[in-house]
Amino acid sequence: MSNNNEEKKIKVEGDEPEKETKEAKNEESKKASEDNKKEEKSEKKDKKEPTKEEKLQQQVDDLKDRYLREVAEFDNYKKRTLKEKADLILNGGEKTITAILPVLDDFERAIADTNSDAKAIREGMELIYKKFTKTLEGLGVKKIDTKDKDFDTDVMEAIAMVPGQSDDKKGKVIDCVQTGYTLNDKVIRHAKVAVGQ
Repeated sequence: MSNNNEEKKIKVEGDEPEKETKEAKNEESKKASEDNKKEEKSEKKDKKEPTKEEKLQQQVDDLKDRYLREVAEFDNYKKRTLKEKADLILNGGEKTITAILPVLDDFERAIADTNSDAKAIREGMELIYKKFTKTLEGLGVKKIDTKDKDFDTDVMEAIAMVPGQSDDKKGKVIDCVQTGYTLNDKVIRHAKVAVGQ
C-alpha cells in the first residue's frame, strides 16, 4: 500500500508542476498586458497633441518653405525669359534675312551679267524689284498708299505745302517724296508728302 501511495504522490506531484506553469504563464501574460497598457498610456502622454503654438509654428515653417520655393522658381523663370529675350534680339532678324537672301542672289547675278542691252537690264531689275516687294509683303511689310488721298498725320509727314491749289486739292496729297511703310499694320516709316494748301 505504501507503493500505491507513493505512485499517487508521484502522479499528484507530476500534475502540480503543470498547473503551476500554466498559472505562471497566465500571470506573466496578465503582467505583460498590464505593462503594455502602461507603456501605451505613457506613450500617449508623451505623444500628447501639439499645442496651438506648435501648430502655428508648423504652419509658419510650411509657408516659409513654400515661399522660398516660389521665389526660387520665379527667379529661374526671370533668368529663362531674359535669356530667351536676348536670343530673340540677337537672332530675331533671321527670318527676314533668310527671306531676302534670294533677292540678293538675283542682284549678284544681274551685276555679273555682261549684257549691254539697256532694255534687258531694266526688265531684269523690274523682276528683281517685284520679287523683293513680294518677299517684303510676305513678311508683313506694306506700302502706305498716298496717291490722291487726304493728308493723314497718323501715316504721313508733310514736308511741303503747295499753295494755289483748287478747292478739291486742298488738304490732299499732291506728291509723295518718300514712300512710307507699315509692318503688320504698325507704321515703321511715315510717308513724306507734299500737301495742297
